[in-house]
Amino acid sequence: MHGSVSTTTKPSVPPQTLRQHVYRILETSQGNSGLSKTVDVFLIALIAGSVLAVILESMPFMESRYYEVFAIFEVFTVAVFTVEYLLRTWSSVEGEQEANRTPFYARLQYMTSFHAIIDLIAILPFYLLAFGLTGSVDMRFLRAVRLLRVLKLTRYSAAMNMVFITFRENGRALSAAFLILLTVMLLAASGMYYFERESQPDDFGSIPAAMWWAFATLTTVGYGDVTPVTVGGKIFGALITVVGIGMVALPTSILASGYTQQLQVSTAVYEGKAAEALDDGVLTEDEIDDLEALRVDLGLGKHTASQILDEGRVRLAISQQKVCPHCKQVL
Repeated sequence: MHGSVSTTTKPSVPPQTLRQHVYRILETSQGNSGLSKTVDVFLIALIAGSVLAVILESMPFMESRYYEVFAIFEVFTVAVFTVEYLLRTWSSVEGEQEANRTPFYARLQYMTSFHAIIDLIAILPFYLLAFGLTGSVDMRFLRAVRLLRVLKLTRYSAAMNMVFITFRENGRALSAAFLILLTVMLLAASGMYYFERESQPDDFGSIPAAMWWAFATLTTVGYGDVTPVTVGGKIFGALITVVGIGMVALPTSILASGYTQQLQVSTAVYEGKAAEALDDGVLTEDEIDDLEALRVDLGLGKHTASQILDEGRVRLAISQQKVCPHCKQVL
């Protein structure tokens, strides 16, 4: 009777498809390879160079002297951005949030996202000008729209993404604050129209005309081009100026508290991942790399992340001790 030898085989990892490979290269939160980082650096440099070219092109002597250079660089830039847009749309199916969607709806969902719309706006003026689809639109305006390419950098900035999340999460509160600001502005314009319409009919002859003064005063800009001259107008203007300080502080405080809350959420996420990595008491090279990638993705500083890891190590050491760290008694 022959003895049987049991053998265990490691589960085979399915080979990565081309679409998955492209997705991991283009997505900053997914790609940890050198190729992914190289692509990120190249795209960031191209975005910065493209915005700089648009700025320099607005100078007449630079445009006349280097017109061909700007034109060639613009064609190259649009070609790269077009390929990037198409590849991101094609590979967006591989996103974790798109796992339960059909490829069509997954791509449609991506194409209506903020970053995809910015990517489209970055290349759209070129094709509109190339195919003569501008109609009555000023071509200088379409060229200026290319400056929106700077918003493509938000994909690589965790801090900017956190700002957009803050706007999205506090949309209702901000809408209420701006509604209050609009209401106060209408009241301020109406009051100033009542006090100043006879003394300054050109500047305060109607409520819409007085809105310029109300807007400049409530936002604390105060250009000084339009000012009240009557006693009642000056007293009313002084009250509106004081109210304007509070109106500006209201949306600012909402954004500040919302940003702080998002930062606390990011810190909590990093603390959870750090606790999982420290569960066995050892940080491997892969775990260190994953935590560093997560730190960058969440926009946390190195000092903050280091403090979280140090606190995690201390808690782990205390939990593994057989004596109380305070009274030194055996547990």
